[in-house]
Amino acid sequence: MLEKETLLSPGRPEAPRTQKRRYWLHLIGLLAAVLLLRFICDALDAVSWGGYEAWMVAQCPQVEPLVPSQKTPSLREMDNYLASNKFRNESIARMSGAVQVPSQSYDDLGPIGEDKRWDIMYEMAAYLEKTFPLVHSALQWEKVNTHGLLYTWEGSDKSLKPTVLMAHQDVVPVAEATVGQWTHPPFEGFYDGEYIWGRGASDDKTNLIGILEAVELLIDAGFKPARTLVLSFGFDEEISGEQGAGRLASVLVDRYGKHGAAVIVDEGSGVYGAWGSTFFVPGVAEKGYIDVEIIVRMPGGHSSVPPAHNGIGVMSELITMIEANPYEPRLYSENPYLGFLKCGAAHSPEFPPKLRKLLPTHRDTACHKKDKLALEAAKAGDLIKYLFTTSLAPDVISGGVKNNALPERTRVLVNHRVNIGEHSSDVKAKLTDLAETVAKKYNLTVHAFTDEAETPLSISLKAGPLTLEPAPVTPTSVEGVTPYSVLSGTTRALYGTDLLMAPGLMPGNTDTRYYWDLTRHIFRFNPGWDPKQEGMGNIHTVDENVSVLAHIRTVQWYSMFIRNMDEASMA
Repeated sequence: MLEKETLLSPGRPEAPRTQKRRYWLHLIGLLAAVLLLRFICDALDAVSWGGYEAWMVAQCPQVEPLVPSQKTPSLREMDNYLASNKFRNESIARMSGAVQVPSQSYDDLGPIGEDKRWDIMYEMAAYLEKTFPLVHSALQWEKVNTHGLLYTWEGSDKSLKPTVLMAHQDVVPVAEATVGQWTHPPFEGFYDGEYIWGRGASDDKTNLIGILEAVELLIDAGFKPARTLVLSFGFDEEISGEQGAGRLASVLVDRYGKHGAAVIVDEGSGVYGAWGSTFFVPGVAEKGYIDVEIIVRMPGGHSSVPPAHNGIGVMSELITMIEANPYEPRLYSENPYLGFLKCGAAHSPEFPPKLRKLLPTHRDTACHKKDKLALEAAKAGDLIKYLFTTSLAPDVISGGVKNNALPERTRVLVNHRVNIGEHSSDVKAKLTDLAETVAKKYNLTVHAFTDEAETPLSISLKAGPLTLEPAPVTPTSVEGVTPYSVLSGTTRALYGTDLLMAPGLMPGNTDTRYYWDLTRHIFRFNPGWDPKQEGMGNIHTVDENVSVLAHIRTVQWYSMFIRNMDEASMA
């Protein structure tokens, strides 16, 4: 009987018993595959745990302090001068003068040469030329796109790739409504005995002036570089940097070629205290960026006869759905915060036990749909969570034109900062899926990231003019002599070996976005630190300030880093 059932001729339907058997065979095979995958995952985890101790020690090696070996009498005198009250007082005056130049950049600036608000940058350049005469006489000085400042100190060894130091001249505007809230006027450059107050004091004139002070002193001390030094100062970083850094980067890539620089240091992150330790965390990556404009088109009409849902209602439903479907925290292997966690596990006595347990089993595989390590780390709060989570924020909304007319066009702008390891295409796919769900409910057409014109009864999705993928991640190997090892060694030489180095991440974007082709070794780093100054000096808000101690240490760090890079045994 069984043979007759299993030898049915082709084309005839299978007997019920045969269908049932095939069903069970498929189910057993699926269960076996799941069990095998689980076995492989458990085996990998066991291997990880077996080598845990050795793994932990090797995750975050700390380099020894690196002090320049060249010690001429003039350089020794310079180092002593940097630690003197005389230099402190002179540096305060220079910083105060720089803050007094209101070099504000505005989102609605017109073309250079037409919009007179750009002209304040002439005053900024004139101040720098007057304040740093040796820099402007000894270095090749160029203006790029009128206000971009490019200085080149030619080295004697042309086989060495140049060191590039960056800063920006412009500052965030001060809103008229907030002027009265400042403890000291925003462009007075007031010094209170400990801090210099004013817009731009922290972002980014401490680096701008600090770099120039270091180079001015090195020239005066008779230092002759073997490795070319390039100073590249943009003037519109606060409004995307296209006119400044965008043009400066093109000049440098044309001049030195792709990957033609040894290292770039620009503004960025600094000190972070965690788990009973103090870390310097130079930014070795930046999250991506994409704005998405969503437009709902629905019929208008008189408000006295409204439909059940008009365009604003439909848009509200879509926004609610977007916010109800946030991105999952996920620590991809290339994310610097994963490296920071490993440094914490290796060196910090108060590192959380749960994170310590999850670290050795963490990997990007199909074994775990949920990233348990990322979910646990995210419990530290949003400031931490968004270092490894794509963010979304509906920031601008408009719709309707009159109180008795139904809205025909409703618009929202949703901002995203894309997680390291993910892509802008992930954002587009997710929003398209959500828009199609709403569109199906209301019988609307979806135009998702195409050149199609808006049509009645539709939802259109368009990417904003600036879309950035996450930045390439800077290597942080310290095997041999590397840019990261030089940066780390310089920092530990200045601050001592109690301070730890770990890779950091910039959730926002700096002028370095234009320099990816110039080198793989880009560090977003504020090297000045005063333990008494909390946070980032109120950047972008009322009462921005910088500690004088932090500023002096900024100058000391740049002076040491330039010399250490000059002596580094790498191309």
